Amino acid sequence: MNLLIDIGNTRTKAALFQGDSLVHVGIIELAGPGSMYRFLGEYTPERMLISSVLKELPGFLDEFSKTIRCIEFTASTPIPLKNEYKSASTLGSDRLAAAVGAWKRYPSAHLLVIDAGTCIKYNYVTPAGEYMGGGISPGIVMRFKAMHAFTGKLPELEPEFDFSTLCGASTHDSLQSGVMNGVVDEVDGMINRYTEQYPQLKTVLTGGNYHFFEDRLKNRIFAHPNLVLEGLNEILEYNVRT
Repeated sequence: MNLLIDIGNTRTKAALFQGDSLVHVGIIELAGPGSMYRFLGEYTPERMLISSVLKELPGFLDEFSKTIRCIEFTASTPIPLKNEYKSASTLGSDRLAAAVGAWKRYPSAHLLVIDAGTCIKYNYVTPAGEYMGGGISPGIVMRFKAMHAFTGKLPELEPEFDFSTLCGASTHDSLQSGVMNGVVDEVDGMINRYTEQYPQLKTVLTGGNYHFFEDRLKNRIFAHPNLVLEGLNEILEYNVRT
């Protein structure tokens, strides 16, 4: 059994896989080992892979690495894709993991993998299994925070995911319209531009806000909320095989 830990900017997800099958998934806290033990319950994983955006891993993870074979996913970790990114050492591990997860599900396809979380990350994979890069833009919450931080009077709002008004008649509604409508048009526009270059493109959507986009995008997409974890599991299996 494999234990995967994905430490992101907003939250930390953990998952247990038996082969390719997801057995258990949840959110854990990094304050100490208690949350991890509660997540594991009676499960006893044999291997662990950690992906993190933090500069240093939480100390309690050292305890697990004493009894479980552990790999920290870094730029030097072998993956089943050919990484053509020019600055591989600065590439977010979550971007690569999402790309690997999509490739596992849809091999030999032109893939646009969109991870809609703290940032919106666009990743392109060729039919030959080459990771080429993509784009990064601010996520939904970040857009609201930025407009408040870089202006003198605009309030900081929380996103209203059921907001649908186009023409805002108040500052509150104008902010909601600009972000919530604008971000959908951005993602649809990016899909259109990639599709112009690759007509057989498959678009795969994941991330914390995937539900919001899934219901609003005009383009056809394939939504997989645990795609990053699936990719991490495939990377761990790949390292075991090789």
